[in-house]
Amino acid sequence: MSQTIIMQPTVTISPFGTTPNGDAISAYTLTNNHGTQAVVINFGAILQSLKTQDKNGDFADIVLGFEELEPYLTNPTYFGATIGRFGNRIGNGQCEIDGEIYTFLQNNGTNHLHGGAEGFDKKVWQAEAVSDANSAGVVLTLVSPDGDQGYPGTLTVKCEYHLTNDDELVIKYTANTDKTTIINLTNHSYFNLKEQGTILDHLLEIPSSKLTPVDDNMLPTGEIRDITGTPFDFTTAKTIGQDIDADDEQLKIGAGYDHNYYFDKADGELSLVAKTTEPVSGRVLAIYTTEPGFQLYTGNFIGDDLSGKGRQYGKYAGFCVEPQHVPDAPNKPMFKSTLLTPEQTYTSEMRYVFSVVK
Repeated sequence: MSQTIIMQPTVTISPFGTTPNGDAISAYTLTNNHGTQAVVINFGAILQSLKTQDKNGDFADIVLGFEELEPYLTNPTYFGATIGRFGNRIGNGQCEIDGEIYTFLQNNGTNHLHGGAEGFDKKVWQAEAVSDANSAGVVLTLVSPDGDQGYPGTLTVKCEYHLTNDDELVIKYTANTDKTTIINLTNHSYFNLKEQGTILDHLLEIPSSKLTPVDDNMLPTGEIRDITGTPFDFTTAKTIGQDIDADDEQLKIGAGYDHNYYFDKADGELSLVAKTTEPVSGRVLAIYTTEPGFQLYTGNFIGDDLSGKGRQYGKYAGFCVEPQHVPDAPNKPMFKSTLLTPEQTYTSEMRYVFSVVK
């Protein structure tokens, strides 16, 4: 009688190029006992690759990205990146912290976007492989000095990736500061569950009927809007492309979906916020987070000249679900605070859960 051999989760480390400053970058390949595989590089704490099975048992890489380091050095689309200190936008590139006005680089019109020109996505992180009987992982750490990109306080950050035998990719963030600062970390992976083509035929379900609408500068107006029955309503699963070209003011501002969905839930509660199914491959991706919301972005501005991993990208080549606090929260007191004081520890968790339907 044959005996089934169950492979233990493994982490392998390989070179992934050298930065212009001479820092050697490594790729950490996490493999679970199903053969699901995630690759994380310690430049930008980036999720470089994520291979999951389809309904026929065939593996494919379902995140957009590049095969080599050089394109990640600029990475204007933020493929796979860990975003910090502050994900999304801060209006007019400034906010008040402890009674003092801080000014940040305006790198998105008049907005400060994704932590600035050298945010966490452009940093070299320290990395350590970890594994146990149920998961393979890598723990990345970064010390962001006082004044980094204009932010106050020395911030010590930990970003953990754990790929479990339950086909969950768990991402955890913790951070501490020695001076009051703001923080809003997220992951900026773009998913395409069929690997090639657009994501317009992916079925998406979002169990929230609330959204924070934006003004012409893509900043939340301060309103929490009921979106029942609008093109933004995904409470019943529908394709991403069904209403993306609808005659809707918010869709025109974002050139598609580029908006923050809002959830009423307790702080720190891990809950389902989005579920996507790709009918042809049968792949299903469910996303859980402790954050109060997420930014849905449908790749509206991915350039047609962009390519990687043997694929040609372009508009709608991938979609992002970026768990986070409300954009521009430091300037919008009606939303939950993103302040972090020296007495506090920042924590955040998200989970990508993979499955298939026949």
